[in-house]
Amino acid sequence: MGRSQSSAKTKGAKSQRQLKVGEEIRHILSQILIRGDLHDPDLDGVSVVLSGVSLSPDFSNARVYFTPLGGINPELVLAGLMRVAPVLQHELSKKLTTRRCPRLRFLPDTSFETAGRVARLIDENRRNDLEKSDASPMANLDTDET
Repeated sequence: MGRSQSSAKTKGAKSQRQLKVGEEIRHILSQILIRGDLHDPDLDGVSVVLSGVSLSPDFSNARVYFTPLGGINPELVLAGLMRVAPVLQHELSKKLTTRRCPRLRFLPDTSFETAGRVARLIDENRRNDLEKSDASPMANLDTDET
């Protein structure tokens, strides 16, 4: 007998296993970066936050989202991470408990910038609404009397 319709996955939803393995990969890669064993000029002395890992359903590819700290250009850090990706993948394969080690692809995390931009737009909209309501208090009274 087949699965019921209610248990079918929606497109784009990650399984619990994908989320768990992605978090394990993020943790392992973070520890490797903290140790500082990687010798790349663009990564020397740079603090990098790995904010998330998104795995493909077959676990063959992993997108690793990062944010460099200290105002460093993300493009420089991306170039350095791409150069050391084979070393990171080799170290990851030693510690990861899955059958195959995913191919790593690094991407700058823009979620913080997007959240800041959305917050600014909301604040601006709220200020505009307050200015409109403060500018015409008599217009509000006229509508209440009818």
